[in-house]
Amino acid sequence: MDAPASLGIVEILGIAASASLLAGWRLYLVVLGTGLAMRSGIVPLPDHLESLQVLANPWVLGIAGLGAAAEFFADKVPWLDSAWDTAHTLVRPIGGALLALAIVDPGDPALQVIAFLAGGGGALLAHGGKAGARAAINTSPEPVSNVAMSTAEDVATVGLLWFVYEYPWAAVGVAVVLTAIAIGLTLALRRLLRKVFGRREIET
Repeated sequence: MDAPASLGIVEILGIAASASLLAGWRLYLVVLGTGLAMRSGIVPLPDHLESLQVLANPWVLGIAGLGAAAEFFADKVPWLDSAWDTAHTLVRPIGGALLALAIVDPGDPALQVIAFLAGGGGALLAHGGKAGARAAINTSPEPVSNVAMSTAEDVATVGLLWFVYEYPWAAVGVAVVLTAIAIGLTLALRRLLRKVFGRREIET
C-alpha cells in the first residue's frame, strides 16, 4: 500500500493519542512494533511522520525488543507484574508523551506542547487503568486469569497499533475507545476499593 501524501490534523492527533494510550499498556511493544513495521515497509508513513524513523534504528529496536521480551514474561507472573507496573509508573507516561511529540507537526510549537502534555496524560491514564485492573486480578490464586488478560493486552496492542497506522481516519475512534476503557477500569477499581475498605470498617 502507498502511504498518503499528507494527513489531516484530526488524523494526526488521533494517531498521537492512540499511540500514547497504547504506550500506557505496552510501551516497549509499541516502540518495537512501530520500528519493525517502518523498517520492513509494512507501515509506510507519510513524510510528515518521518521523524518516527528513529524508532527503526537498530539500537532502538534492540533495546525495545529486550524491554518487550522482559515485559512479556514479567506480565505473566502476578507478583512480578505488579512490581513491573509500579516501576513503570513514570516511564510509560514519559514514553507516551515523547511518542506524541514525535508524531505532531514540529513546525507548530503550541501543538507540540499540547501533544506532549496530552500524550503523557493519556499514557498515565491508560497505565493507571491497566495497572489497577491487573493488581486486582493478581490477587486471584489461580494463574489463568492473569495470563489470559496479559495475552489479550499483547494482542490488542499489536492489532490496534497496526490498525491506526493502516487506517489513520479511524485513529480518533480508537483513541476514544481506549480512553473509555481506561476510565472504566479506573472507576471499577475505585468502586472495588471502596467496597473492600467499607467491609473492613464494618468488621472493625
